[in-house]
Amino acid sequence: MTGNKHFTPDTWVDPDDAPELTDAWFQKADQHKGGKLVKRGRPPLERPKVHTNIRLDADLVDRLKADGRGWQSRANDLLRKAIGM
Repeated sequence: MTGNKHFTPDTWVDPDDAPELTDAWFQKADQHKGGKLVKRGRPPLERPKVHTNIRLDADLVDRLKADGRGWQSRANDLLRKAIGM
């Protein structure tokens, strides 16, 4: 059988009816190590960013955005330099 149907032991009994275990299936499957679910994605940051709201002059934001993606990280770097960090 193909498609997005989720299989449980209740939906099939004959091994010939079992879903095909493709590379794509394994990529999406939950992984466990020692009985614990292994979380995917980025590991937690040592110093995570803090969400904040700040009001800036429009021309300043336009200038930061003019250099393309990553403008918030560049603004963060500029603020660090400005306060001597």
